[in-house]
Formats: sequence, structure tokens, C-alpha cells
Amino acid sequence: MPSTPLSHWVGFHVFVLTLMAGEFLYLRWQRSKHPASQYPRQDLRPDPCQDQRSTSMAATGLWIGAALVFALFVLRTLGSEAATQYLAGYAIEEALSIDNLFVFLLLFRLFRIEPLNQPRVLLLGVLGAIVMRGIFISAGIGLLSRFEWISYLFAIVLLIASIRLLFPEKKTTEEMPRWLWWLSGLRPISLRQDCFLVRENGRILSTVLLLALIAIEVTDLVFAIDSIPAVLSITRHRFLAYTSNIMAVMGLRSLYFLLAHLLTRLRYLHYGLAAVLAFAAFKMLTAHLFEIEPLVSLAIVAAFLALTVAISLMAQPPKHTEA
Repeated sequence: MPSTPLSHWVGFHVFVLTLMAGEFLYLRWQRSKHPASQYPRQDLRPDPCQDQRSTSMAATGLWIGAALVFALFVLRTLGSEAATQYLAGYAIEEALSIDNLFVFLLLFRLFRIEPLNQPRVLLLGVLGAIVMRGIFISAGIGLLSRFEWISYLFAIVLLIASIRLLFPEKKTTEEMPRWLWWLSGLRPISLRQDCFLVRENGRILSTVLLLALIAIEVTDLVFAIDSIPAVLSITRHRFLAYTSNIMAVMGLRSLYFLLAHLLTRLRYLHYGLAAVLAFAAFKMLTAHLFEIEPLVSLAIVAAFLALTVAISLMAQPPKHTEA
């Protein structure tokens, strides 16, 4: 596949920044429609959770629509094969990102971050994820081009990740992790959530909001170890791997607020994600024997996810699930 012109790289980042600005302005406009000053009584104010879900639905539609529009651009400029690889990479990354949402939910509960403060943490977390994904993809493709045996190492990583998803650890939000207790003993932490750093008693202290941001960045770093090899099993074209990954990650914030109330019901989704990772590993291990077309890969990934999501939604929710 021919190299990508510099104009494509510049145009993609301008496209993403324009979408981010449009999303920001839309959220500001939505908030200005119902300012708190219009409702002197608390019981008369609109439900903030309902407003957040409606705006998240619009933002999610914006990013999904933008991803499809960009697929048309890839189709016109790089051809049908490139467009299919882009869509397959986008589907895999979007699917694996759902697993991130469970961790985000647990982290926000762990740090007791108020819903109104969560979007700011996720925004900075996503921006940090873009930088890390770009570095990881560039390094991964560079290694694969110089050392072909690295593909087998990536396949082993994907297999280990798929097995780990089959036996998920029971997570709890009742106890603080040890590293947080250690950090609290080393340096006091402010419980304020209106900023990331605060001056108290003449000292600059970190807040729980900053700790939540660090935890989300570390989480994305761990998940990138699984998702980047999965995308590289679809395409080794640097532009396609990067753009499909970034478009999926950019919609992660709005998708979280849209699906937060459904995450506890998707209790069989991890089986579908495990199957997706195992399939990506199979593709890497058998690449020298036969090639699986990107369109077939896209269909298989969609089938795995649709089946497990449907089973999760049709199954009775467990009795201990929180309301």
C-alpha cells in the first residue's frame, strides 16, 4: 500500500480538532439552555443525569458519524481495501474500549468523583491516550517491519489477554488500593474536586481529581498493550492503524456516559472481547499460511460482539446488581 501524503495526516488532525471544538460548543449550548439561576428551587431543576445522557447520545452519534465519514474519505483516496481495513480496525478498537468503560466506572466510584467533574477527567485522559496510542502504533509497526518474529510475540500477548478476560477478577470499590494509601502517607491529598492541584496551609497538594486522571492514564496504557497488537493484526498501514484507533478513542468519553447505566448488565460481554482478541491472535499466527480478508475480519468481530451483547441484555440481571 503506498505511503500516505503529509496532507492526509494534517487534514485528519484538523478534522479531529474541529469535531472536538464542535462537541465543546454543543455542550456549552446545552448547559446554557437550563442555567441553575432559572430554577431557584432544587426540586424544579431538570434531571442532570437525563441531560447528560441526551447530550452523550448526540456526542456519540457525532463521533460515530465522523468515523464513517472518514471511512468514505479513505475509500476515495486510498481505495476499498484500505477503507475496509480502517473500518475493521475501528470496530476492534471500539469493542475493546468498552472494557475500558467498566474500569472507568470503578475508578470514579473508587475516588468518589462527582458526575459533573467526570467529563473533565475523561477529556484529559483521552488526550493523553491519543499521544500514547500514536507512539505505540509507530513503535509496533516499526518493530514488525524490522523483526517479523515480533508478530508471534504480539499474538502471545493477545492470547494471554483473551484468557484473562475469560476469568475476570472480582473488582471492588469498597477499599482504597494499596498504592493510594502509600501515596496518602507520603504526601497529604486534598479531597477537593474543582481542580487538580490546590494550595492548602501553604503547601501545594494533589487532589483526588488528579489521582483519578493518573489512574485513567495508567489504565489506558495497560489496555493499549492488548488493543494495539489487535489493530496491527488487521493492518500495518500506519495511517489506517492510527486513525482508526484515534477515532474509536475519541468517542470513548460520550460512550461512557451513554452506557454507564447499562454496563452492569453487559455481564457476558467479556466473552465476546476474549473471542475478538483470540481471533486477532489467530490472524497473526497464521498470516504466513493464509490471509483473512479485512471484510471477513469485520464480520467476525461484529458477530462476536452482537451475540454476547444480545445474550447479556436478554439474560436476567443478577440479584446483587446495583440499581
